[in-house]
Amino acid sequence: MADTTTSAPRAHHGGGLNLRFWLPLTWLGLLILAALFAPWIAPHDPLAQDLLLERLPPFFLPGTEAGYWLGTDSLGRDVLSRMIYGARIALFVSLIAAVTTCVFGSALGLLAGFYGGWCDRVISRLVDIWMAFPPVLFAVLLVAVMGTGLTSVIAAIALIDWTRFARVVRAETLGQTRMDYVDSARIGGAQRLSTLLTEILPNVLPTIVALLTLEMGIAIIVEAILSFVNLSISTDDPTWGSMIAEGRNAIHFAWWVLLFPLIALFLSVLSFSVLGEGLKQRFDPVLQ
Repeated sequence: MADTTTSAPRAHHGGGLNLRFWLPLTWLGLLILAALFAPWIAPHDPLAQDLLLERLPPFFLPGTEAGYWLGTDSLGRDVLSRMIYGARIALFVSLIAAVTTCVFGSALGLLAGFYGGWCDRVISRLVDIWMAFPPVLFAVLLVAVMGTGLTSVIAAIALIDWTRFARVVRAETLGQTRMDYVDSARIGGAQRLSTLLTEILPNVLPTIVALLTLEMGIAIIVEAILSFVNLSISTDDPTWGSMIAEGRNAIHFAWWVLLFPLIALFLSVLSFSVLGEGLKQRFDPVLQ
């Protein structure tokens, strides 16, 4: 009877974990495949204009035309094709910007939490000063100064969000340095840098992975905001933010131009957030 009682919660926990892990992973996997194979999947050229086909409704509404599954915008461009090519830009920016931010911020957080002293004080003061700037306004200012383009967008995201990694990783590292296994490594004669990389980093890594996936969602939002105000890439290139900006002006006539990229943006950000929590639960040695 005791074995039956204790095994039931474990099975339930594992099932919930699998659901939280696989649902966002499925959406992100489909999004990645669509971005990689966009030239073969997209039914039309995302830049092709045809004013005779302007504001066609999606396939489930009357007045649609075959081949335009999610309708067209005010210039007759296919909404589905523009969303697929927009996923390319969103995923590219999120990956490069998040990894850059993760590496820089996590390295500073590890150093501050492990070595302490003047190193911790300098990094902590730098984080406090950096966080005094409003992040979105700071990103807009940086892109306006550096000029539009993907490089400027990625640099802006990395410069405004590294503090998130530095603060969280520092706190996690401080907690790990007080553990008995760190004292055992020191007593055994391990060098400090070796202790940091081989003992502490593996235990902090689940938190870093969770933050990384969350940062990828944040990067997608920031890129969409910058595209919304025409501070990302060329306005001719399809991005979710520019599609949302265009759809806002035609919401009473062609609501699908706004709704579908907005749904894609929401599901992508939500999936990255949920996936991060699922990965932390799956690989965190404390939770295991």
